[in-house]
This record gives sequence, C-alpha cells and structure tokens, in this order.
Amino acid sequence: MSTDRDTAAGAAETAAEHATAGGPDAEAAAGPAPDTVEDADGPGTDAQDGEGDSAETAAAEGAVAETAAAEVSEAAAELAAQRELRERIERRKAEKAGPIPAGTKLSGQAAHLLAAVRAVESGAPVDRSLLGPRASAAPERAQPSPRAAEPASAPSSAPSSAPSSAPSSASSAPQTVPAGAVSAVRTVLAEGGAPEALAGQVAAALGEQAAEVLREDPWQLLGVPGVRPEQADGFARALLGAACGPGDERRAAALVGWLLERAALQGHTALEAASVRGTLAEHAVPDPHEAVRHAIAEGAVLVFQEGAEDSFGGEFEAGFEDGPEAGAEDSEAAEDEEAADATDTAEAGPPAPVLLGLDRYALAEESLADGLARLVKTGPDDSWDEAATAAPRAAAELIRAVAGHGLVLHTGGEAARAEPVALAGAARALGVRAVVAVHSENGRDRLDASAGAVTVAGLLAGAEGPGRDADGMFALDLLVVLDAPQLDVETAAMIVESLPDGSRLVLSGDPGVLWSAGAGRVFADLLAARVCPQLASRTPDPGPIGELVSGIGIGELHQVEAPGKEVVIVPVRDAGEAVHRAVQLVAESVPRAFGVDAGQTQVITVGHGGSAGTRALNTALKQRLNPGPGRFGGFDPGDRIAYVPSPGRTLQGAVVSADAEGLRLDCEGAEVVVPRDRVESAVRHGWALTAHQAAGMRWPAAVVVLPGDASRGLNRPWVYTAFSRGDRHLSVVHGVDQALPHAVSDVPSQERTTRLRPLIESLLAPAEQPG
Repeated sequence: MSTDRDTAAGAAETAAEHATAGGPDAEAAAGPAPDTVEDADGPGTDAQDGEGDSAETAAAEGAVAETAAAEVSEAAAELAAQRELRERIERRKAEKAGPIPAGTKLSGQAAHLLAAVRAVESGAPVDRSLLGPRASAAPERAQPSPRAAEPASAPSSAPSSAPSSAPSSASSAPQTVPAGAVSAVRTVLAEGGAPEALAGQVAAALGEQAAEVLREDPWQLLGVPGVRPEQADGFARALLGAACGPGDERRAAALVGWLLERAALQGHTALEAASVRGTLAEHAVPDPHEAVRHAIAEGAVLVFQEGAEDSFGGEFEAGFEDGPEAGAEDSEAAEDEEAADATDTAEAGPPAPVLLGLDRYALAEESLADGLARLVKTGPDDSWDEAATAAPRAAAELIRAVAGHGLVLHTGGEAARAEPVALAGAARALGVRAVVAVHSENGRDRLDASAGAVTVAGLLAGAEGPGRDADGMFALDLLVVLDAPQLDVETAAMIVESLPDGSRLVLSGDPGVLWSAGAGRVFADLLAARVCPQLASRTPDPGPIGELVSGIGIGELHQVEAPGKEVVIVPVRDAGEAVHRAVQLVAESVPRAFGVDAGQTQVITVGHGGSAGTRALNTALKQRLNPGPGRFGGFDPGDRIAYVPSPGRTLQGAVVSADAEGLRLDCEGAEVVVPRDRVESAVRHGWALTAHQAAGMRWPAAVVVLPGDASRGLNRPWVYTAFSRGDRHLSVVHGVDQALPHAVSDVPSQERTTRLRPLIESLLAPAEQPG
C-alpha cells in the first residue's frame, strides 16, 4: 500500500461515538452503551451525546427464587394463555409435516400476521386478537408504538420514498393524532416538568388517549424514543408525588419493556432473564425478580426457554408453582429425580437460558421460522435441468441447488452477485416468474438493467416488482434477495410470509459485513443452522481492494501491492487533522488522481458524534463543497444528504428546495418531500456516513476516517464493511495505530441474542421414533 505522508495540524477532542440503529430517527431512541463495539445506525450507541444509561446486561444469575402459587394467579393465567399459543403453533407444525403442495393459502399465525400487516398498511386499527391470546386475568394496557411512525413523504410512484407499508423495519403506520389530544398531552407534560415539545411524539407513540395514559402511568413516557429512566422517574414524581417509588409495579413493567426495546436497537430479539434482572437492580428496582414476573403477568414481555417442554414457562413457571409450602415428600421425590437425571443432564449440557422478549419480535421469529420450514419442505422441480446444463459452472451449481430445494443460501462478495442474478435470468428463460431484490437503490443501480432488480422496501410496499395476488402473496415463483445480511427479523418475516406455496427463495450476501441495523441476524442464524443448501462463491473480488478485504475476512490485515494507488493510507496525529485530510482527499486528491468527483466519493466513519464523526466531517465537507447559510433548516440547495425514512434504511440524494410542505429532495431520481417536523430527525448531510448506513451500498471511491478516539468502535465486521465500500479506490485516514490490526484479528462481531436458529432447527428436526 502506498502512503501519503502530507499532514496538517489539528487538536484531539472527544471520544468516538456510536449512534443507534437506523440513523437520526433511532439515534434519539437509546443512550450510550460504553462497551459496545458496533457502529452507529445499527446496533450500537451514541456515547458522547449521553442519550441514556448503559444497556449492557449482567452475567447469568442463579435459579429463580421460589414463590407461593397463591400470589401469582395473573401470572399463571398469562402462562396458560402463552401455552395455548404454543399448542396452536405445534398443531400447525404437525399439519405441515409433509411436503408443501402449491396453491394453498396461509393459515394459523401466518395468516394472522398477514391480516395484521394489511390492517397496518391500510391505516385501520389492528385487532390484537390476530397477534395471539392475552390472559383474561391480566389487565389490558396501553401499548405504545415501539417506534415513531413514519410519514409518507412522497408519492407512491416513487419507490425510494418508502411508503408507510414498507418493510417491517418501519412497521408503524403513520398516525394522525387530533390536535386536541396533542394539546392535552402538552398540558400533562407541563404539569410533570417534561418538555412540551415532546407532545407530538408522545401522542404518536401512545395514541389519542395519551394524556390519560400518562396520568395513570407516567412511566409510559419511556415508550417515547429518547426518554431515559431518570427523566421518566422525575416526571412520575412530579405527577404522583409520594404515591410512587423505585419499586412501583408500573415503573418495573415500563423498565423491562424499555430494556428490551434498547436491546432491539442493538440487534437482540430477546435478552436473558438473568441479565434483565441485573440491569433492573442497577436502576434501583428493589426486587428485580418480582419486577420481571409482574412484567410477564402484565403481558409486557414474553418468556421463553428453548428446548424446554414449554418454552413459554421454563424457569419462571417452576418458580410460580413451587412455593415454600411444598411437602417433604415432594422434596424427597425431587431429590430422587435429580439424582436419576444427573447423568442425562451431564451428557446433555447446561439447560438453555430463560429469555425475555417483546411480542413483536417473538411473533416475527416464530412466523419466520414457520415460513422458512415451509420453504425447506418444498420438493424438487426437474424442469430446471436444461437451464443448469447450459449455464456456466458457478451458475449451474446454484441452479441445481434451487431446482432441488425451496430455500438456498449463497455467500460471496461484490463480484459474486452476478451468480444469483444469472440464476434469475435462467429462471425467466424457463418461464419462471423470478425477481431480484436488493437492500438499497444504490445496490439496484449497480446491477445491469436487464436484472430487473427491485428494492426490498419497494417489493413489500407494492411500489416495485410483480405485486400481490388475490391472497396477498407475491406473484412470483422465485425470489432472489441480495444483501441478505441486511435483513432484520421483521422484514424477513414479511418477505417469507408473502411467498406463495411452492415458490423458492435464494438469500445471497457477504457474511463478513455488518449485520442488519434492525433486530435479528437472519442470514447468520440460517448459515449456522445448516437446514438448507449453502453455496460459497469461488469468484473473488478483484484488485488490491479485493485482496485487502479478503484478508480482513479471515482476520488478517495484509499490506497489499497497489501500483495504481488503489489503496492509500494517510497517517494522522489527531481528529482535527483527520477531518482536514478527509476533506482534502474528497475535494482534491481523489478527483485529481482518479477522475472521481466529490459526489462519487463516500466518506465513512465510526459514529455520528465525536470530533471526527459524521457531524464534524459533514460540516467541514459542506463548507468546502457547497457553502451556504443553511437557510432550509441547516440545508441549502445542492447539499448532499442521507435521508432515513425508517430505521435501518438510508437513501442518498441532494436538496432541491424547501417550501411550506417541507424539504424537497432528489433521492436516486425520485422526488421526496420530508415534512418540516421530520427534517431534523430524518435528514442529515450525507458526504459522510457511518458503516452501518453504508452497508449494502458502494461508490467508485471511499475514504474511511479512523481518528485515534475511534479505536473502541472498531471490530472485524466494521473494518470489513467500511474497507469494501470503494470499487476503484480506498483511502484510509489512519490515526488508531495498532487498534486497527487488533480489531481485525481479535475483535469479532458483537453477539446478538436471537431465537431463530433453535426455532427452525426444532421445526426441521427428525421426528423421534416411538418405542
């Protein structure tokens, strides 16, 4: 690698930040988790902004304390209802034990989920009975929206405008809250000493009765993105006075939900119950175990133990039923049973941990596992043989796999994308209705027009692709999804449940990149489960950048030969110098050496904040490339922007103008109007992005900025993703010294707690033979 040693002085400032999933929308939704290593706009946090307490959870604890059964009637009722849900799921699994015939409609939970999705898309109220039973003994609570609603900001004919029926990463439909409701919320907020400016967000999150909900349960304020527990506590004290305290059951239930929502922003679909209890103790909850039990009884969370006879009960059910009044004979029997099972337990290993999860993610994972199992059971189709014979070797192998299986996984880098695209072309030649879907408009534009690619968001919204049939299924026979690591569990569930019986699904992507910004790790879980064919491409990415990135993927940071300066390292001493050199590279060096203008060069850094985060870099780049007063809410015509219509989805474009309706953008050729009240949260300057925002996109040139204070935000997937965003050129503004090779060799991706792998493994496990 050649080295550019021109340096300029600057001052080191604050530590590198990590922002939360989905860009500016979600950044306010959670505070810092100092030990996280993943990037902004995905699972991670914005440490310097101080937008909340740490979401780090405690280590596993001991067994649950015993409690008298007479005190838990509501909890027992909730568990009974949850067991009933599991029994319905098991009955549906049994019905689908054989091969899946074509032409049948969805049933059971899949149909319920689809009905709920359709209701959300149409703006109609959602019948909660579609989402599973609630215990009759558990009082119904107001359910705050998990994320701020996304307004429809452009005509539906513009695919990049992310209509409200876009993927489930933006599953909340726009809510129109009456002005009177907002005014009532404003009054309550003022009484509690909270900022009245939150009124619109509170009303959108809690609905028309938000004012009454807050008066009855002030901690429901935690359902609003950006609100921290200490702020909700102060609000509650102002409204309730001495009637509230750290052990208030309402506070406990709200905190459990808040912890799980924060965990989802870091990619988890569930958390270990022990770690939730530990974090509750850190928030001064006097009896964390009782708080968790109350949250379960209230229906705020679900409890699971994978592999247990009743995964909705597990440790908690035992704790509910085995009280201190158990007789001596029961104790003796228990001891005998424990002794008898000791050998089996040792052989089987430790029991699975008890997990807590929000129903939205639990339903998504259950539905996704069922749908994937349905695809796996799809039988072979001999009509593909001729296409396989005529195709090149790499494509032929993929065609044969798809001919024999309903679900196929394909791995490879940028160059390998041609293989699943060729598969779709061969399928169309056979008369098969085949569609290629990608994560972003940038990814779609990188494919040849003959691929007919659509975005996942456009496909789900009906703005792109073949549309849906009378049963709500996609009108296709084969769906190829590129950039599969960017699928979160909710989006993946919507895709799979929309596939007609007998259709086939190919998930293709680079397993080395950062996982999805939303909750889950669908592609990684499926690769680990090994329930379907997996084909690894033998087509490497070319050139020095491809060689460098391939080494990073196996944990090695090689020095590569770059005679054409395809890879350049720019050493810097501090963050100020890093910003200066990044601007110089974008505005002068890269255009002069490669003929790539500033609009085709993307700057990538670790987080939004800090002295060399996206904010600082974008400010400096704007001053150099498009100076102006920022008269449209900080923006001027011609400014390069990153628009986040929903958490985890970033559209690039430029500012056109502004008027009473809002800020007008040109995003990949489509006109988008962002309402004025959404500009601050949904639009950033876009010369610099985080690696999570950049995932699924590539540019002719990339400039990766690594100031010294960014070292704790680095891991192997982050470096792999950032360094692979440039096609022709990569500049690394390097100030982290040995932290970079250390991150590549020793810091893997941050683990996520998910349930998809055990769910699908149990669905597809061979049935035990009787006797």
